[in-house]
Amino acid sequence: MMKQRVLISLPSILFVLLLALLWEIATRVLAIPHYIIPKLSDVLISIWENRLLLGKHFAVTLGEALLGLSISIVFGTLAAIWIEGSGLAKKTIYPLIVASQTIPIIALSPIMVMWFGYEIWSKVAVVILFTFFPIAVNTADGFRSADSGIGEVLRSMGARRVQLFVKWKLPSALPGFFTGLKMAATISVGGATLGEWLGGEAGLGMYTKRASNLLRGDAVFSGVLLLSLMGILLFLTVQWLERASLARRQ
Repeated sequence: MMKQRVLISLPSILFVLLLALLWEIATRVLAIPHYIIPKLSDVLISIWENRLLLGKHFAVTLGEALLGLSISIVFGTLAAIWIEGSGLAKKTIYPLIVASQTIPIIALSPIMVMWFGYEIWSKVAVVILFTFFPIAVNTADGFRSADSGIGEVLRSMGARRVQLFVKWKLPSALPGFFTGLKMAATISVGGATLGEWLGGEAGLGMYTKRASNLLRGDAVFSGVLLLSLMGILLFLTVQWLERASLARRQ
């Protein structure tokens, strides 16, 4: 099993290594200034030399992303259940949630800072702004995609409303829920970073902002690489949870 996964991932790994090699060669051959695109080797050296400081900032941003994501999971799932269970909510709340995405989230982010100040909750609020929508909408769509034939069979067997929800609707919504959660997990990192840019004392977003002001390209890119790594780790974690949950369902 592990060997198969390695073989499946091999093209992606080789492609990333090729891009890394091209990055290093291009910056050396073209003599690109370090404050525009630093050498990859300098970025890796910067990560190693500042590993303790970066580790602290990594933990701060990860905590903000996970806290906001957790709150979005709770309220996004509850909103989807409400939409599924109430005809009025389906006609009013669902279109409102979809229409809310026409508002630029970045424009709302400073309002979160005004409401919650420069503490952690302003960053968490920005993460929620980014992650609530994909979880709520994809879970609601998952409920709607439930096979009506299975519902009819369960009703003919005398299943009550709660039993229909637990045995029919809820399992049907799991693929949609995890699709939304995978999207939310990756963009939660962007939400936390934006929140730190708008006002914060710690976190990788704040680290990259300070490094940018000092024209330290290696430090900026090291922060960006770690943010990308964080997004990938969160995505893979959700993917693992999805496989485990859906395998148990089958």
